Amino acid sequence: MSLLDAHLAHLTAALPPFRRCEPLLARWGATLARRLTDGGRLLVAGNGGSAAEAQHLTAELVGKLRDDRQPFSAIALHAETSALTAIGNDYGYAEVFARQVRAHGRPDDVLLLLSTSGGSGNLLAAARAGREAGLRCWAFTGPTPNPLAEACHEVLAVDSPDTQVVQELHLVSSHLLCEYVEQAMAEQPAVGAADVVRAGVEVVLDGDAVRPVQA
Repeated sequence: MSLLDAHLAHLTAALPPFRRCEPLLARWGATLARRLTDGGRLLVAGNGGSAAEAQHLTAELVGKLRDDRQPFSAIALHAETSALTAIGNDYGYAEVFARQVRAHGRPDDVLLLLSTSGGSGNLLAAARAGREAGLRCWAFTGPTPNPLAEACHEVLAVDSPDTQVVQELHLVSSHLLCEYVEQAMAEQPAVGAADVVRAGVEVVLDGDAVRPVQA
């Protein structure tokens, strides 16, 4: 069997269980759309290839996936290189994400952590910091059980022993999550005239009298 055939065989084996992740991604997309349109933010982090995948996700949200829309606040914590190296130097590598979560995270913001192994100490520390700060903590991991899955509120776990396949399906998951965010936005009712809140002073005619009414 060639390298390509072997790789595709591992990917093919992982696809049937991965299909069961669609309801979770749809729900996450709707939740994230509400939080981002309300002014919240998404914080993401990962190591190595997972860092690249996390940064790919933030690029799609700050920019766009398909159609033009408002930009969303999404921050890849590992891309903050000066903060990352300063924190690592002063507090140790295990704190490089956790300290940033404490700095940037607000209650009900979303923290998404990516790890193929689910055992990275700096991501576990970030999950603990996120939960303490009131963030919603999600994870993309490889097979469960793993420590990161247990540390987060919810997990999308790719059931494959092949790290490359796990990362590839994490990328698919990121694209689908963005698709569901934009779908949820499109389904939100448009603000009509009856929904506009007016402020100021209106003049109401009462017979021949004119009286101001505070709106």
